[in-house]
Amino acid sequence: MKINGPNHTNLNPYRKQMNKQAETGPKKQVTDKIEISETAKQMQESGKSDSVRKKLVEQVKSDVQQGNYQVDAKSTAKKMLDFWSK
Repeated sequence: MKINGPNHTNLNPYRKQMNKQAETGPKKQVTDKIEISETAKQMQESGKSDSVRKKLVEQVKSDVQQGNYQVDAKSTAKKMLDFWSK
């Protein structure tokens, strides 16, 4: 009588794991999706009709391009300090 010990030739320790993988099969691929809330939609719509703001932005753009735009450093620093100190 021949005794082979713990390493039998017909025993595959990975067979159970391979069978589990075969049973599950390929996983369904998940796709990304985005949802925009009603509040965000209202904000987008309200921003389109603001012609006064557009005029101001265009004025600032042209001043910057022409080199006429001046920044008051003291008032900017004061506003920043007021904002961050609250």
